[in-house]
Amino acid sequence: MNDSAVLVRISGRVQGVSFRIWTQREARRLGLNGWVRNERDGSVSALISGPEEAVTSMLDAFWQGPPGCEVRSVVQETASPADASAGFNITA
Repeated sequence: MNDSAVLVRISGRVQGVSFRIWTQREARRLGLNGWVRNERDGSVSALISGPEEAVTSMLDAFWQGPPGCEVRSVVQETASPADASAGFNITA
C-alpha cells in the first residue's frame, strides 16, 4: 500500500471545541504522521500522511469532528509525505 499526504483546511466552528486535540488523537489512532494548527481566519489546517486507507479515513472523520464543532468545508490538496515529520503534533 502506498503512502499519501494531504494538506487540509477545515472551516466552520472548529476553534475552541478541542478540534486540534481530537485530530491528534484520531491521527495517532490511525497511525498517521503530520501536524494540526489553528489559523488566524478561524479555520484549522492539518498535514496528514500515511497509508492511503488511513488518510481517507481521516479525511472522512474531519467532517464529523469532535462534539460541539460545526464543519462547513474540508478543502484538501496533495502534499508530499516527506513534509510530515514522524508522529502527529499540534504545532500552534
